[in-house]
Amino acid sequence: MDTHPENTFPAFKEAIRLGAQMIEFDLQLTKDSALVIMHDATVDHTTDGSGKIAEMTLQEIRKLDAGIKKGPEFKGTPVPTFEEVLDIMPINVWLNCHLKGTDYEGGLAATILKEKGRLHQAFITCSELAAKGAREKVPNIKICNAEGRYRSDTPRYVEETIKMKADFIQLLRPKVEEDRSPLVKQLKNNGVKINLFYAATPEELPELYQLGIDFPLVNDLAAFMPTAIKLGVKPVEPIFKE
Repeated sequence: MDTHPENTFPAFKEAIRLGAQMIEFDLQLTKDSALVIMHDATVDHTTDGSGKIAEMTLQEIRKLDAGIKKGPEFKGTPVPTFEEVLDIMPINVWLNCHLKGTDYEGGLAATILKEKGRLHQAFITCSELAAKGAREKVPNIKICNAEGRYRSDTPRYVEETIKMKADFIQLLRPKVEEDRSPLVKQLKNNGVKINLFYAATPEELPELYQLGIDFPLVNDLAAFMPTAIKLGVKPVEPIFKE
């Protein structure tokens, strides 16, 4: 998102080209129950429009330009739907589907992932309520716990994530001199993969990998990739559905 309009096809295609191990994107529900790819609850930040996504139809959102604010070379970039994004993704990278919503949205997102044949590689990052809705529709859906009630309390966050049998956790940046080694070990012992939101500079990567972080989220993949490669992280050679 530092170099391309966030949550858009150009950004995703560049991440794929660079060999991302995981691609994270955000899901919001429109007035007519379509899941679109956008971080905020409004379209104001990234498009040339204004308004709440929950109060707009997909057709209305389709008319917006999600690229022009990033630069004239991205003019005309549309807001994609969840289904459209899944259709362009390789089958061998993790898809971090960060869902903004409750049980209905969770169930809808899980159903779409199953229909698109992405259950092997995708997980829904969401609240406890959304996770419940997702699991009711698709019991084997992969979940990343992102419950906001306790997410900033790392010990409790770890405890609740293990308790709910989540597949991933998405830790926030640590506080100064916070020792997370015992918590990381606890997560590893329970088979939980660890994301970190986020790594600010490539110089942070050695310490993060040494600690046991599996996937540091970054906003400029091109800037981080040389350091990651030196540390033994191989860029993914994308494989697409036939």
